[in-house]
Amino acid sequence: MKVLVINAGSSSLKYQLIETQSETALAKGVVERIGQKVSGIVHKGAKEYRNDALNIPTHTEAVKAVLDALVLPAHGVIDNINRIAAVGHRVVHGGEDFFESALIDDAAMQKISGNTDLAPLHQPANIIGIRACQSVLPAAPQVAVFDTTFHSTIPAYAYMYAVAYEDYKKYRLRRYGFHGTSHMFITGEVKNIYKKDVNLIVCHLGNGASVSVVKNGKCIDSSMGLTPLEGLIMGTRSGDIDAAAVDYLCDKTGMDVKGVTDYLNKKCGVLGVSGVGSDFRDLHAAIESGNQRAQLAVEMFAYRVKKYIGAYAAAAGGVQCIAFTGGIGEHNPTVRKMIVEGLEFLGVSLDENKNNTAPRGETAKISNGKTDVYVIPTNEELVIARETVRLAAK
Repeated sequence: MKVLVINAGSSSLKYQLIETQSETALAKGVVERIGQKVSGIVHKGAKEYRNDALNIPTHTEAVKAVLDALVLPAHGVIDNINRIAAVGHRVVHGGEDFFESALIDDAAMQKISGNTDLAPLHQPANIIGIRACQSVLPAAPQVAVFDTTFHSTIPAYAYMYAVAYEDYKKYRLRRYGFHGTSHMFITGEVKNIYKKDVNLIVCHLGNGASVSVVKNGKCIDSSMGLTPLEGLIMGTRSGDIDAAAVDYLCDKTGMDVKGVTDYLNKKCGVLGVSGVGSDFRDLHAAIESGNQRAQLAVEMFAYRVKKYIGAYAAAAGGVQCIAFTGGIGEHNPTVRKMIVEGLEFLGVSLDENKNNTAPRGETAKISNGKTDVYVIPTNEELVIARETVRLAAK
């Protein structure tokens, strides 16, 4: 079965065509600058294809460009679009309406649209992508796979904020958690390793970063909250901060609340602390040159992750495994070492040689202690494809 996986942004559309029997990506790519004067596509299939001189005014034309790239003979991998059995869509927010992935019908679309206020930057683009695929591939079942649903098993005492209860009910003001497809994938991979469910902490570390804790196969807490701003220090996000700091910054800078929120999302994190950037390769290069702010930024990042690991080990009553994934988690042994140093009380003993030589793109155990530490490459698109097959079968 061939499933088209779509991740629609406001001006971009990422895609993969996955053969679900072998669980391999036949083709992948991205359409960029949708709605601008000149758009482009980068496609990797039977052959690599790039065109930076396209006219793509809407996401519907973007989907058509994707289908053109997928179909033989030039650089495609299928002989006609009817080979696409179903379409899986990454949707950021399921709110309190969706506790698992969902087949998309009119009722589901109404609920997805009703959660736009919880993810105003991402949800509209996700909806546009769905409607574009419905118009171009009307016979294919469409499935929504949400960033939030893996975390829907978090108990109320962990997802609730201590605000007036009626305001929680009225405004849906609570912790939701994100990166759910990645956390779900890693949880499944760890279960395959142990042949059973174990208490697990998943560290998804990239430009966006989050930690979750899984017990009996279910997520019981996650670091991101109402929005992806809460939790860890990230590439440009501040992570946890005193809520009163928003009012303080408004008063000191003259910005309004929206301006401060934008600042905390886009100009803080390791970028704001270091003054160098959000890419850890640049930070490490700056550290080698003696940049103390870059060193501080990396130390702060690692400390915040360590602190969440300790808290979540307590929440789970102990853990058997800590798993690193995401761009930083998979490829940065220096940061992994900084995070796990000091966790010996949890039974963690890092094998420095294994940590430093963990092969790219492969699962690797990097510890010798009672509590295992693994590096596991994530595959969010495959999760979406698997969920799409499961629901499209209905």
